Amino acid sequence: MQENVNHEYEYKGLCINGFMMIIFTLILIPVLIGLTIANADEDHIGVTIAIELPLFILFILGCVGYFVQEPNVARVMIFFGKYKGTCKKVGYFWVNPFLNRKKLSLRIRNMDIEPIKVNDKIGNPVLIGMVLVWKIRDTYKVVFDLDSQSLGAQNNSISNQALENFVRIQSDAALREVTGHFAYDQTDSSRPDELTLRDSGQEINDLLEKKINERLAMAGMEVVEARINYLAYAPEIAAVMLRRQQASAIITAREKIVEGAVSMVEMALSTLEKKDVVKLTNDQKASMVGNLLTVLCADEPLTPTLNANV
Repeated sequence: MQENVNHEYEYKGLCINGFMMIIFTLILIPVLIGLTIANADEDHIGVTIAIELPLFILFILGCVGYFVQEPNVARVMIFFGKYKGTCKKVGYFWVNPFLNRKKLSLRIRNMDIEPIKVNDKIGNPVLIGMVLVWKIRDTYKVVFDLDSQSLGAQNNSISNQALENFVRIQSDAALREVTGHFAYDQTDSSRPDELTLRDSGQEINDLLEKKINERLAMAGMEVVEARINYLAYAPEIAAVMLRRQQASAIITAREKIVEGAVSMVEMALSTLEKKDVVKLTNDQKASMVGNLLTVLCADEPLTPTLNANV
């Protein structure tokens, strides 16, 4: 297993306040150039050129090294291919103009992963999507370990499209892996405490977040939150599973109805005997129980039939 080494460190090189450098670049150097030109004569033209040329070069270089940095923004400093650190200071600064400053946003980003078709633990195709909140954690890995140049990165910044493509692909892979370990819903062979995609939302989200973090760590990114926001059976089996759920609901409802009806019949017989309202034979009790259960368990209202024989 590859050791996880953090190569990122804060930039310790020359970093001057930008407003102080403006005074030097735009005021002092032009003044020196002007004084040199004003005091120049034909006899010392070589000396004048020798002074003017370095001042002019300093003026050009001084105008290049300025940059403004906002909160939660970093710049990776690269000096002729060598990593010099990451600047996370906030403000207006001037640095060595020969430094290549790659800009990175450390702010939280939101991504809606479109529903994808995967197979759950028992092989049922389901559609599952999620919302992902992520951010950059290690600027060194993002710049030097992730091949963003082939996906449209610019010279002084990293392509957001490259980062989003990497996060999306790795998130899809993690989502497929997690979904394959759980069933969509409880089945006849499932244990009562078994986790399912439909009922175990928080546990599934925590596991999904862990799996995605393991995949994104190689590129210096981390997941703040991963949450499933869409879950349904695939269209080819949705109708069958709906009938199965309806049948299960009907059976459960029938069990409740029969249980209530039996308790009501028992209460009726007990009350009649306790208050000595009528004496019933076993055959009459059986007939009464049958009639009451028929009335209480029927789906449609029943029409009573009275025996008019005297």
